[in-house]
Amino acid sequence: MPILNHLGQNYYIPDNIIKQYCHLYTDDDWNYTTAYYFKKGKKKTKVEPGQQKPDYIDNETCLVNASTRFEREDWLVIADNCSDETTDMVKAVTTSFHLAETEVKSVSVGHGAGTFNLALDEALKYDDDDIVYFIENDYIHKPESAKIIQEGFGLGASFVALYDHPDKYLDPSKGGNPYCEGGGEDTRVYLTNSCHWKITNSTTMTFAAKVSTLKRVQSTLRKHTSGTHPDDFQMFLELRQQGELLITPLPGYATHGETAWLSPLTNWRAYTI
Repeated sequence: MPILNHLGQNYYIPDNIIKQYCHLYTDDDWNYTTAYYFKKGKKKTKVEPGQQKPDYIDNETCLVNASTRFEREDWLVIADNCSDETTDMVKAVTTSFHLAETEVKSVSVGHGAGTFNLALDEALKYDDDDIVYFIENDYIHKPESAKIIQEGFGLGASFVALYDHPDKYLDPSKGGNPYCEGGGEDTRVYLTNSCHWKITNSTTMTFAAKVSTLKRVQSTLRKHTSGTHPDDFQMFLELRQQGELLITPLPGYATHGETAWLSPLTNWRAYTI
């Protein structure tokens, strides 16, 4: 399974390859996916209103975490406008914690939609049965996340995300998902060997899919990432209308690193130690 990260990584599962692509937003470039960047050897923050981060979320911590969770997968790290210092950090972390092949690709794009499309270009080169995991740079994963992704695809879903987004449990009047009136989502729940799963209407740009699926829905993915800001919500709604279902585990096996939107029922700080 290839892993494409907004940092980046990839992992191996018996009889299947998971490739992972990571996009790293740092230095002069940053966007909605992160409020952290590296400058002159110190961690600094830029914070958009409503997007505060816990003190344990930063590029390096999330990369170390992902490298240990997906240590046997091939990684492509797309480093957008990164300093030499940050690039050296990425190489050092992946060399120390990651056991498979890692490629760090330095680019100057300046926005998350553009780097996602670069990652998608690379993903489409893999075999149809390969699973690609796109990861943004401010995510924390639980142990066995690689295995959980595999279990999700065993249910026949088109897309698997490990983030149980708390907007599905919040009424729209309180800032929740517009289709979750009353603080609940109309769905179906399934069971695999390790956890329960639900069909959900949307997630962020951190998700997994088979290459055959990416090829099939490429035009929809490109349509909603044609600007500077990926419109992930509308993208997954349109994919659902096309019969391409997205599932997430209950509770989540990963979280987006925003204080207000941490995946519920988990002490995520404990997974950064």
